[in-house]
Amino acid sequence: MSAIDSRLPGKLGNSSATLETDERLDPRIAAALAITAELAPGVEPVAADAGYQECLAYCSAFENANAIAHPAMLAAMPEFDSVSVSTEVIQGVDGNDITLHIHRPVGSDGPLPGVVHTHGGGMVLMTAEDPMCVRWRNSLAESGMVVVGVEFRNGGGRLGNHPFPAGLNDCASATQWTFANKDQLGISTIAISGESGGGNLSIATTLKANREGWMNQIDGVYALCPYISGAYANPPIELMSLLENDDYMLNGQMMGALAKVYDPSGEQAENPLAWPWHAQGSDLRGLPPHVISVNELDPLRDEGLAYFRKLLAANVSAVGVTIHGTPHAGDVSLPDVVPDVYQRSIQSIHSFASSL
Repeated sequence: MSAIDSRLPGKLGNSSATLETDERLDPRIAAALAITAELAPGVEPVAADAGYQECLAYCSAFENANAIAHPAMLAAMPEFDSVSVSTEVIQGVDGNDITLHIHRPVGSDGPLPGVVHTHGGGMVLMTAEDPMCVRWRNSLAESGMVVVGVEFRNGGGRLGNHPFPAGLNDCASATQWTFANKDQLGISTIAISGESGGGNLSIATTLKANREGWMNQIDGVYALCPYISGAYANPPIELMSLLENDDYMLNGQMMGALAKVYDPSGEQAENPLAWPWHAQGSDLRGLPPHVISVNELDPLRDEGLAYFRKLLAANVSAVGVTIHGTPHAGDVSLPDVVPDVYQRSIQSIHSFASSL
């Protein structure tokens, strides 16, 4: 039995396994991680049972550490001369201002597919102005789409402290504004897409639209590595990747702390609008086409695949994609390390949006 166990992937077969030594990892990513590990500042970890204020402090410390790399990321960013960028400030349903970053191909003729982009960060971290998000939107626009990036309120960090449903409400308001301004924006169809926490918000916005009766405003959903279970402190057995890939960039205790920032009271633990993994057939029926893309070496892999299977069971058109050799959001966050993988995801979103 021990010989069989040793052949299981990740930490299921070896409790001391690390992402850097996992033989499934793309060697280019392994080499890049070895370099960044020497440069990255440490952030004091926080446990899932930490107090709310301690969890908020972790969010701020993480953002500050992450920002150290921003100048280098901006310096490495291509010029994107074929993309124009503008901003629009709209009023959200809660009366707050929401900044939208609009990227479009220069000199485009006729309406183009549109993408509402909801950035990652567990709904509590990071901003739409971070270099990774700017480059992603530019790349999507360069492929031939109009992209509307949403600067939603976060649960913590610089744009906090606004727990659920503040960020979700902002994403819904931005989607409805995009629909109302399709002609002026030159948009033919609207897909909503995001990675990680943005994957949660793209899915949850669609569930909210279905519940509230404005589902006609969203033509499709492309969610990458969605962070949707909320079950990180005590992972259920059916989400085996939370054990298999634990501490591969993300770990259960840290994600449990971030979940507390999004839902401080824990009252939303099974609310599909907060954690879409809990959606049932009645929530899903009538939804537009979806693509659920996951990363092989991501703790979140299995919750994304579980949601994909729920969509199929509810007779929703859905495609599931697993990007092998990559950790959490590896296809989005490492454009210069795995450019072929990065471009494949960009082209996949473009193909999907164009097909709607």
